[in-house]
Amino acid sequence: MAGEKVEILKEKESTSSSSAPTSNRHPIASTRLEVDKFNGSNNFGMWQCEVMDVLYQQELDMVLEDKPEDIDDKQWTRINLHACATIRSFLDKELKYPYMKETSAKKLWMKLEEKYMTKSAENRLFLKKRLFRFQYRSGISMHEHLNDYNKILADLANLDVIIPDEDKALCLLNSLPDDYDHLTTTLLYGKSEVKLDEVSAALVNHECRKKEQKTQNSQTEALVARGRTEERKSGKRGKSRSKSRGKFPAKDECAFCRQKGHWKKDCPKLKNKEKEKAGSEANVAKSGDEDFEFALASSSADGHSTEWILDSGCTYHMCPIREWFSSFEELDDGVVLMGNNNACKTQGIGKICLKMHDGTVRELSDVRYVPDMKKNLISLGALESKGLKITMEGGVLKAVHGALVVMKGTRRNNLYFLQGSTVIGGAAVTEAADADSTRLWHMRLGHAGEKALQGLVKQGLLKGAKACKLEFCEHCVLGKQTRVKFGTAIHHTKGILDYVHTDVWGPSKNASWGGSHYFVSFVDDFSRRIWVYTMKRKDEVLKIFLKWKKMIETQSGRKIKTLRSDNGGEYKSDPFLKVCQDEGIVRHFTVRETPQQNGVAERMNRTLLEKVRCMLSNAGLGKAFWAEAITYASHLINRLPAAANEGKTPMEVWSGKPCTDYKYLHIFGCPAYYHVRESKLDPRAKKALFMGFSTGVKGYRLWCPDEKKIVVSRDVTFDEAAMVNQNKHEGEIEATKTMSSSKQVELLKTPVVPVRSDTTDTSPTVDSDDEEEAPTQEPPQQQDSIAIRRSRREIRKPVRFTDIVAYALPVIEDDIPSAYKEAVRSSESVEWKKSMDEEMKSLHKNETWELVQLPKGKKAIGCKWVYAKKMESLGKDNVRFKARLVAKGYAQKEGIDYNEVFSPVVKHSSIRILLALVAQFDLELAQLDVKTAFLHGDLEEEIYMSQPEGFKVAGKENWVCKLQKSLYGLKQSPRQWYKRFDRFMIGQKYTRSHYDHCVYFRKLQDGTFIYLLLYVDDMLIACKSKVEIERLKTQLSNEFEMKDLGEARKILGMEIERDRAKGKISLCQKQYLKKVLQRFGMNENSKPVSTPLAPHFKLSASMSPKTGEESHYMAQIPYASAVGSLMYAMVCTRPDISQAVSIVSRYMHNPGKGHWQAVKWILRYILGTVDVGLLFQHDKVTGQCVVGYVDSDYAGDLDKRRSTTGFVFTITGGPVSWRSILQSTVALSTTEAEYMAVTEAIKEAIWLQGLLDDLGVHKTMWMFIVTVRVLFI
Repeated sequence: MAGEKVEILKEKESTSSSSAPTSNRHPIASTRLEVDKFNGSNNFGMWQCEVMDVLYQQELDMVLEDKPEDIDDKQWTRINLHACATIRSFLDKELKYPYMKETSAKKLWMKLEEKYMTKSAENRLFLKKRLFRFQYRSGISMHEHLNDYNKILADLANLDVIIPDEDKALCLLNSLPDDYDHLTTTLLYGKSEVKLDEVSAALVNHECRKKEQKTQNSQTEALVARGRTEERKSGKRGKSRSKSRGKFPAKDECAFCRQKGHWKKDCPKLKNKEKEKAGSEANVAKSGDEDFEFALASSSADGHSTEWILDSGCTYHMCPIREWFSSFEELDDGVVLMGNNNACKTQGIGKICLKMHDGTVRELSDVRYVPDMKKNLISLGALESKGLKITMEGGVLKAVHGALVVMKGTRRNNLYFLQGSTVIGGAAVTEAADADSTRLWHMRLGHAGEKALQGLVKQGLLKGAKACKLEFCEHCVLGKQTRVKFGTAIHHTKGILDYVHTDVWGPSKNASWGGSHYFVSFVDDFSRRIWVYTMKRKDEVLKIFLKWKKMIETQSGRKIKTLRSDNGGEYKSDPFLKVCQDEGIVRHFTVRETPQQNGVAERMNRTLLEKVRCMLSNAGLGKAFWAEAITYASHLINRLPAAANEGKTPMEVWSGKPCTDYKYLHIFGCPAYYHVRESKLDPRAKKALFMGFSTGVKGYRLWCPDEKKIVVSRDVTFDEAAMVNQNKHEGEIEATKTMSSSKQVELLKTPVVPVRSDTTDTSPTVDSDDEEEAPTQEPPQQQDSIAIRRSRREIRKPVRFTDIVAYALPVIEDDIPSAYKEAVRSSESVEWKKSMDEEMKSLHKNETWELVQLPKGKKAIGCKWVYAKKMESLGKDNVRFKARLVAKGYAQKEGIDYNEVFSPVVKHSSIRILLALVAQFDLELAQLDVKTAFLHGDLEEEIYMSQPEGFKVAGKENWVCKLQKSLYGLKQSPRQWYKRFDRFMIGQKYTRSHYDHCVYFRKLQDGTFIYLLLYVDDMLIACKSKVEIERLKTQLSNEFEMKDLGEARKILGMEIERDRAKGKISLCQKQYLKKVLQRFGMNENSKPVSTPLAPHFKLSASMSPKTGEESHYMAQIPYASAVGSLMYAMVCTRPDISQAVSIVSRYMHNPGKGHWQAVKWILRYILGTVDVGLLFQHDKVTGQCVVGYVDSDYAGDLDKRRSTTGFVFTITGGPVSWRSILQSTVALSTTEAEYMAVTEAIKEAIWLQGLLDDLGVHKTMWMFIVTVRVLFI
């Protein structure tokens, strides 16, 4: 609760000189550290600081960091539990529920920070306004003024707002009144900068000097007045002044209270003050030393101290206060000897509960009750005998068990006093009984809400219940969890039956015991009374409606005027419409696909189902009892206060009289014993389960499990207490079972079971229960849900793409926000905001769009922010934050918003060839990045886009952006950007290669070449001359907004390292592969292997899943994701895994467990060769030619006996092109397979030769064919 405080006793010891005499007593001040409980509305930053102080005091601050190596796991777990308990003790009760099971203090601390330390722009704006408008309030001290100012600065620091120290100092000076102008001028005179600490110290010193001057002036005036008085007493009479006479009282005036009618000696106020002073000094003993005083304050009449002294000289724990003992056993002959050999009788032994320094309550056992003592003693010897280690250092005594501080004491006057207090008294039994009674009525009324219970308690209808808060109820969560609530619908009806709502629910996959699959409900709008009837088929609606109509109109004497329903076939059938027409009933229908218009009936059905789920879960009954539960739930709803009735129950509004039959209500499904009369020796009662009431009969409706039938009886005994006690601990038992049975199963997760619709209505309507709740995931044995009515077919993504435990972590950094709100609330919001501002600046500079109103007939596409982090250079920790505004191109329509979308990118082989040439000819290699590359493409279509989030123009929030240039996310953006860049390069007299359209080159005057490779917005430039590279950079910067990344270090995830002295360039994907291994669970505990694929793996399609269980298991395996990650590594830098990846990629459409084992084998191979990459080295022999190797594997495919082609080409000793692929046709012989392999290799060789010729490099082509049979055929 707000204002509630947790007090922790803290002893402060003043320091003294080591040379001080031992007889002097040190002054001791006993203070209490009060921590306000956090309730979600008070200052989280200050609460966090106070809790941190408590953790420091208890030496538990280590748990907020990583685990030290010198502490074992068991001790670390105990310390974490201790710290979690401490933190939770400072939380309000309502805020503890999400963190009840948390056992890691670090995670608990981080969750609280994420939830309550909201780093939004609104909070920053509010605090900055407070800072800049901060002014000195008259009447407060400078110390208070500085505290208020520092509080604002601390709140801004918690929001990661960085304010320069000089700005802090200037804002503080600006807050001062005009009296401090002279001081402000003095502080700023002749200084180039000013610091906050200097200003704060100057202000405090200035205030102290003013106080001292004021004190001195008052003392001088007092001395002058006293001197005159002494002169009068000594007989030296001076000249009197008229002003001094006014200070003396009149003859009949009291000199103390200044009231007339008595003198000072008879003043009653003075006498009362002297009594109070005497009483306060009665229990204070002063030592004879004038330098030091030591006071012992007594809180009890008999002089017993309430503190505990940690004594190494006593044999047992001893206490003189009998009321402190929680358990006590009397002794007759016990004796305790004091230091002077005097004997004190021990009258008993027992246990006392102590609240320690960390808030935990511990029990002190074997405590002797010695009434003659005046102090409470804790024996250090007794503690040590129980395994505790005693340490005394720095004035603090600790009793430690392992790494846990069990007891702590502080030194005062050479005695160690316990930091803690005594817990006196027992548990509040009455309060517990009240809570149980409230919970009992909560369950009796079908898990009614707290507001409804309070309304009934105020009317005195619930016996024994009080208006207190309900505890956490798991059955309410399981039965009532929803996502979105319907809006409140209001019908201005003047009487009952003026307006009736109806709806049909079903079909239920679980038939009730009576065979029902549906139920129909009728709700009176005026009273909100509900009638529910179960049905076996939907065509029974008309028959039930006529039966209900006749009954209700006869009982009430009123006619139904209006009936609202959905467009279900049962309501729009000709017989139903004819009945309503004949009876004069007006029909209201809902709009198609709009169940909210029938909100009263839909919400009532949801309320009914919530109660049914709660009651079935609470009673532990199967779904076959849903019909009995729905009937009893309608009975309860009619007796619960309704918000539409201003707190009155539907029965009270309907009949005009309050309902008083609550005493007959019982918990649904509770054990009930009904009276039977059989033979004389048989039991007189049988056990059954309470199901509700029967219509027209004064008796209870019971289910007899033995006979499998419903019994109605009047003589029934209910056992509700057992059910209440069982449910009280159900949550803890269930949590224990879950923890004990949980196992780390590899990628085991239950799939989402799609729901089929069994209805054939022309206009289906989704029931409120299905419309409101998220799709649930149930195990196979629970696929039969209670009911789903007219459910629409939902398009769900494949199960293999769902979030999966350890393997579904993205390869990217996990701290990258996925949306704008997440970015502005993250700890790096300043950097993300800066990157977004830079992106918007580029967009406006490029005139990407103009704000217009959306024309009629046009539709605007959306947009979103996409965030990424990029390393500035290899081996450095500085990270570049990047934000991109991306249009939601998936909403574009072909032929309207776009036509052609193809855009070429440079081949990876071209990149490797360029690096080989750089190593061979010692070329300069530079890298550039185009800022907002796609923004430079001109659009040919008319496209409108919504304004970006966080940057909407004030006053034009509903306007849209008419795109004038291309934008990221548009389908035609890559093509438009490439066309624009290609025109520019051709205009600069560069030639586009015929073999790779993203490779540009130009021959210079000295015969050398300059090369440029383009991959979307990343560029590599290579040339012998640095001047030519700089000239090209200048040309590009004049046309586009460029970012010079300097020497190439990393491109497309490939890391480039160059040793220019040795003429070497290496290319690897170390960082990428480490993330892949981490993503798929490969760590230091995994065993590496030496080959990409072992010979024992004979993969074929026969290993695919054959049973539903195997298919279910493999549906959870990220097989395609793992193969895709390996495939990218194979394409870039790892030709050694080409053949292995080629094999496992054949079964991506239907992988089996054997295929998954092969993929994990490849990952284990990557684990041992994560540093392996490509090496290009200057060589006078191999650098002058292209060397190729080709081979084939005849009939290696076990499914279709197709052969495999494999080849690799190298330049300067490093591979530049390779492939391992299954041949498209079946070879009839090894010779035919080798011919096809050589053909593919020659085609690649021709492409390589053509590209090298374009680049001005003429090299000899050497081809090595492993099998020589082809050469002699």
